[in-house]
Amino acid sequence: MTKIDVVSGFLGAGKTTLIKKLLSEALNGSSTVLIENEFGEIGVDGGFLKEAGIEIKEMNSGCICCSLVGDFGTALKDVIDQYHPERIIIEPSGVGKLSDVMKAINDAGLGTDVVLNSAVAVVDGNKAKMYIKNFGEFFNNQIEHAGTIVLSRTQDISEEKLDNVIELIREHNEKATIITTPWDQLDGETILRTFEGATDLEKELMEQALKEHHEHEHHHEHGEDCTCGCHDHDHHHHDHDDDDEHEEHEHHHHEHEEHDHHHEEHEHEEHEHHHHEEHGHEDHEHHHHEEHEHHHHHDHEGHHHADEIFTSWGVETPKKFEKADIDSALDSLEDADKYGIILRAKGMVASNDGTWIYFDYVPGEKNIRTGKADVTGKLCVIGSNLNEHEIEELFGV
Repeated sequence: MTKIDVVSGFLGAGKTTLIKKLLSEALNGSSTVLIENEFGEIGVDGGFLKEAGIEIKEMNSGCICCSLVGDFGTALKDVIDQYHPERIIIEPSGVGKLSDVMKAINDAGLGTDVVLNSAVAVVDGNKAKMYIKNFGEFFNNQIEHAGTIVLSRTQDISEEKLDNVIELIREHNEKATIITTPWDQLDGETILRTFEGATDLEKELMEQALKEHHEHEHHHEHGEDCTCGCHDHDHHHHDHDDDDEHEEHEHHHHEHEEHDHHHEEHEHEEHEHHHHEEHGHEDHEHHHHEEHEHHHHHDHEGHHHADEIFTSWGVETPKKFEKADIDSALDSLEDADKYGIILRAKGMVASNDGTWIYFDYVPGEKNIRTGKADVTGKLCVIGSNLNEHEIEELFGV
C-alpha cells in the first residue's frame, strides 16, 4: 500500500520546511518519495531539497493544475513502479489549486493499492488576510480542500490576530483540523498523526473536488463565455488594509533589518520567523470590454489556471555575486511599479569569495545564507505582471 500526502500552500508559506520536518522526524528510515512541482522555469527548490539528500522528480514546464496534469499521472506511475514507496509526498506549485491536484491523483488510475492519505494546506498566519483578499481563487481553494490546515509563523503573531486568521479560514473550511501551535514545539510524528486523523474528511474532500471539476467542465461544454480577461495584468499597487497594518509593517521592517545577520546563521528554507504584516495588493478582477480589455479586478469565483494569473522569470547563470548586491536586489523587488508584483524570489548563485549564496524572498521578508555549490547558478522570480527586463537588469544577468 502506498500512501499519498499532498502538502500544498501558497508561495512562501513554509511547505518545504514542513516537509523536511516530517521527513527527518516522522518518516526517517521509511520508503518515501517526494514529488515536487515547480511553477517556474528553474527548479530552485529542487536544489534546496537535494542539499538535504532527498530524492526529487522535478517538473518545471508548468503547474500541476494545468499543463502538467497528464505528465503528473505518468510521473506518479513511474515513481510507484520504480521505487514501490510506502509513501509519496507531493509538494504542488505554490500557486496551484489543491482541488486540481486531488483530481489529477484520482485520474491517474493508480489502482487500489494507492490511496490519498492526506491533503494539507500550509498557511502563513501573517499573510492569510492579504492573500485571501488578492489571490482568493487560488489561496481559498487550498484552504477549502484541505483536511488539515497548518498555520506557519504563529509564534510571531498576536493571539488576537491568530483568532482572526482562524475565523477567516473557518469561513472557507468548517471541518478541517487547524494546527496553530508553533512547529518547533511539535514533533513531526504528532503533525503526521494529525494529517492521518482526517482520512474520512479526505474522502469527502476528494468527492467535492471531483464534483467541482465536473460542474466546471459542464459549464464550458455549454458554451458560456469566460469574462475574466486574465491574460494581461496591470497591477502596480501595494495597498495596506488599514493604517494600523501600515504602521505595524513600518515598525517591523526596521526590526527585520536589524536581525538580517541572525537569519543568515540559520537554515530556514521557508523563513520560520516572520516579522511583518504583509503588503496588500489591489484585488485582481478582470472583465472584457467590447473592443479591448480594460483590466479591473479579478473575479475570485472564476476558473483560471495559474499560468493565466501568475508568471515566472528564471535563469541559469555562472555569474558571481556579492551578498550585499543580492541583499539590495531583494529590497528593490518591493517596488511593484518597476518590477511587477513579486510574490516569491529564490536562488542559489556563486559568490566572489568562493562560497555559494542561497536566498529566498517573500514580500517584506528576505533570507540570505551560505549553501553548497551547485552545478550552476539559478535565479527564479514568481509573481504577477512581471517586468522581466527590469528584473534581468536588477540581477545583471
